[in-house]
Amino acid sequence: MFDCDVLVIGGGIVGLSTAYALTRAAPGTRVTVLEKEHALARHQTGRNSGVIHSGIYYRPGSLKARFAVEGAAEMVKFCAEWGIPYEVTGKLVVATAREELPRLHALVQRGRENGIPVRELGPAQISEYEPRVRGLAAIHVGTTGICDYGAVSARLAESSGARILYGAEVVQIDRRPWGVAVRTADGRVVRARVLVNCAGLQCDRIARLAGDDPGMRIVPFRGEYYELADPSLVRGLVYPVPDPAFPFLGVHLTRGIDGGVHIGPNAVPALAREGYGWSVVHPRDLAGTLAWPGSWALARDHWRYGAGELRRSLSKRAFTEAVRRLLPVVEESDLQRAAPGVRAQAVLRDGTLVDDFLIREAQRTVHVLNAPSPAATASLPIGREVAGRALARL
Repeated sequence: MFDCDVLVIGGGIVGLSTAYALTRAAPGTRVTVLEKEHALARHQTGRNSGVIHSGIYYRPGSLKARFAVEGAAEMVKFCAEWGIPYEVTGKLVVATAREELPRLHALVQRGRENGIPVRELGPAQISEYEPRVRGLAAIHVGTTGICDYGAVSARLAESSGARILYGAEVVQIDRRPWGVAVRTADGRVVRARVLVNCAGLQCDRIARLAGDDPGMRIVPFRGEYYELADPSLVRGLVYPVPDPAFPFLGVHLTRGIDGGVHIGPNAVPALAREGYGWSVVHPRDLAGTLAWPGSWALARDHWRYGAGELRRSLSKRAFTEAVRRLLPVVEESDLQRAAPGVRAQAVLRDGTLVDDFLIREAQRTVHVLNAPSPAATASLPIGREVAGRALARL
């Protein structure tokens, strides 16, 4: 009667980690992964900066804090075990204005509460790590690293033993007391005892197809990147002090596993859930965003921040100015366009940005409804958490 025990929707790193955790925790469990694209990790997983986050930014006791700290250590171990390129580089978080100093000191305290080793630096010590970076003060976070999350995803898929169906966009979900039946756009029907929704940018739609009210809406934010023409200007990872009112970390510099240095991302509203440029407009996606009351509340409360991000999107000069706060020697000509990404950010009806991972359960289903950064870092413990909830419903 059943094609599989657990059906996972979404072939990004969270869905694949869930499949991996399911077969590790309960050998013999039949797992199928539905991926609407024709390859794995095509969206958030394959379009991020590749950073293994330490967990310093996140509220102590939150899922993000706990899973990022656990996940960073596990991701390093996983990469080492499977020969996946990685490096524990450490990073600097740099204050460039006096008003940022209290927030920097608060980060030190938060890091210590989360069990993360943090070293406070003055201007001369900043130069020891990054000779061309300037700031009033900084902290060095030693557990931050970089890796290839696409390679991690491929290994998780292979090691899980799950059946993966590509080009399988979900269009209908029929949930019954005995389980679920899912129909894809090409007419395939897959029956399972339990459904796990790890659909990322489409997760709220999948929840509604299953008959559940997610109580949130995914509002897509595009993150645009540049690449340094001369990567020798930066040795490692350099971040500004983040604004605690937003889940975005600001324009930062990241030396990737390939040796190149990415700069970004900003955060501008995308006109499609998979809209990687201003020219990509999806009327259904845009209408859904505009119809959600939380989108208007968010715009009203944070229009100044949004205007700055929009300016940096439309003006390379403005983007360069943001970078020069950290790296004064950089010029417009040093920046070359790189591939953008889109963040799946859950927004509540009142305009609140959901600031933690959000996992909800319903009859025969488990929904992952907010898993933006640092979800790649935290993917192994997230996968175990989701797998445990799914197995409890078999």
